[in-house]
Amino acid sequence: MWRDWALVGVLVPAAALEMALRPDFPWRGLWAVVVIGLAPALLWRRTRPLLVLVVAFAATGLVPLVTGGDRAEPYTSAFVLILVYSVVRWGSGREAVIGLVVVLGSACFAMASRHLALVDAVAGLTVVLTATASGVATRYRAVLRTRELDQAKLVERERLARDLHDTVAHHVSAIAIRAQAGLATAVTQPDAATDALRLIEAEASRALAEMRAMVRVLRRDEPADLAPSPRITDLGQLATSPRGGPSVEVGLAGDLDDVHPSVDAAVYRLAQEAVTNARRHARHATRIEVRVAADDTSVHLRVSDDGDVPAGPAAAPGYGLIGMFERVDLLGGTCAAGPDHERGWTVTATLPRTGTGA
Repeated sequence: MWRDWALVGVLVPAAALEMALRPDFPWRGLWAVVVIGLAPALLWRRTRPLLVLVVAFAATGLVPLVTGGDRAEPYTSAFVLILVYSVVRWGSGREAVIGLVVVLGSACFAMASRHLALVDAVAGLTVVLTATASGVATRYRAVLRTRELDQAKLVERERLARDLHDTVAHHVSAIAIRAQAGLATAVTQPDAATDALRLIEAEASRALAEMRAMVRVLRRDEPADLAPSPRITDLGQLATSPRGGPSVEVGLAGDLDDVHPSVDAAVYRLAQEAVTNARRHARHATRIEVRVAADDTSVHLRVSDDGDVPAGPAAAPGYGLIGMFERVDLLGGTCAAGPDHERGWTVTATLPRTGTGA
């Protein structure tokens, strides 16, 4: 990671500069070799945090044995605190415990051998514990965010599962109706019964494809949502006139009649989420445009607003956007969201109209 390379790039010249500016520092050549030699270990502090920590503490702990007990240390040797943070942040639970034992044991031994005053010993332990606490706090925030992301994805998968359930139920109902018609005409109109069997075969194939998609989606034991799945043609409900907020304009183009039901519902959900985000977060926006266009193979969605482009680097995607990306990915499509090159924020998505990606 570039941050680790940056740390190495700062530590190496800093160690060399310190040794150059402190000509009276004892054993400065040895310390320069140790610190500069250990600097590349920062590159593995995320993948091998315990190993790097043990090597660093072992190397710095052996220096006094070589120098005959001289325990003066350069300021740049404090980089080992980064390794203390790293073992708690990225190590497994076992590695974090072992690393803390090594750190506290080394700290207590160093303090005892130097005969430090109580105030200095407490200050040293405070610094070590501060690095440890920082690692624990960062680790907790990362775990919490990961859980929230997983929850957002699970909610979107459940919603998609309900939409797919409605589609499968439609196919099964059609199969039952065609089977009844075939039985009724089997004796008097054999050709009509044969046509009914062909339709049953087609409906069964579609239902099987939907069932295969459903097994990829997680569901919890919650009451089923019995409301009918929304469709692209329902997007007109999102259109509003400006009354205390930006107006919403909806435009539909292309043949939208035979779009796969799961894609039909997904496009509506995507547009609904994008419009909601624009209403909440688009500063000084006066207009939100929703455009849906269909061609022979795909359905294209574009939602844009004319608000101010946020300054600074792009923030981490919110859970609404993550849910949209998850839904599109499950259906075999692509989705993107970001600031427009002129003004405002734009969300685009492309999904296969036949639902084969599902």
